[in-house]
Amino acid sequence: MQKKQIIVVVIVFAIMGYLFFLPVKGIVKHKEADGHTNSAAPARQAANVTVEMVSAAAKVTIGPALSAQINDAENQLKNTSDEAAKLALQKKLAKQWDDVNQPAPAAFYYQAIAGTENTFDDWSIAGTHFNDAFKLTQDTAAQPAFVNNAIACFKNATKLKPEDLSAKTGLGIAYVNQTSLGITDPDGGSPMQGIMLLLDVVKQDPNNRNANLSLGLFAMKSGQYQKAVQRFKSIIAQKPEVEPYFYLAESYKQLGMKKEAIEAYQKCKDMMPDAAFDQRIDEYIKELKN
Repeated sequence: MQKKQIIVVVIVFAIMGYLFFLPVKGIVKHKEADGHTNSAAPARQAANVTVEMVSAAAKVTIGPALSAQINDAENQLKNTSDEAAKLALQKKLAKQWDDVNQPAPAAFYYQAIAGTENTFDDWSIAGTHFNDAFKLTQDTAAQPAFVNNAIACFKNATKLKPEDLSAKTGLGIAYVNQTSLGITDPDGGSPMQGIMLLLDVVKQDPNNRNANLSLGLFAMKSGQYQKAVQRFKSIIAQKPEVEPYFYLAESYKQLGMKKEAIEAYQKCKDMMPDAAFDQRIDEYIKELKN
């Protein structure tokens, strides 16, 4: 299976866990937000999470052989005082972590690069990686740091390009994630602000994939599965992909639309020829048929 397909499989199942383990207490519907809402959890304090900490955890996942290559670059970075050499090594490490699908350590290196070069692309890439790290991690102690860093990065990106829709989308997602942890943003970020940012993006660009996908996921979380179906179908109409098909199937299942759910699950299987993934999908289909 191609690396891109592996990433999709990991993301799909990680997000399903992330989505349905978010707290649901206190969800309310707001007409002005088109029903896409979320609620705050008990507040978590942001721990002092460092690149060394997340790198150590990631190395357990990737194994000793790949870790050895990263260790070499890390040691070079520690032992150099030359700023140009540091920047080059940070870029090398960011790519190395990207190559093994570990967004958390990559995010910290992209953030360091952005701090030096201060370009829109660098801040946006760093923010996206922190959002991905938040989505994929099971480390609840690290989540507040990931989401706070994502917000900081996207704020810097939007300062450089205020009208860029990708940065607005990333910031909107991060605001909603932040409030799910019960964290109050000092500049007034909130789930409603996040949702409104995403709605503004799709108003300007109705086919924006990331904004529609996120709004669909948040609609699922608030139990508004019909709205979620509309979001995922709009993405699929542009380009059929496994991820929106999977969420479409889940939404149909929650609506009691078994036939449609089975058809969407089958599309997932057709597009993702992986034995483990197919086995899981077969279990879902069997459950619906019984």
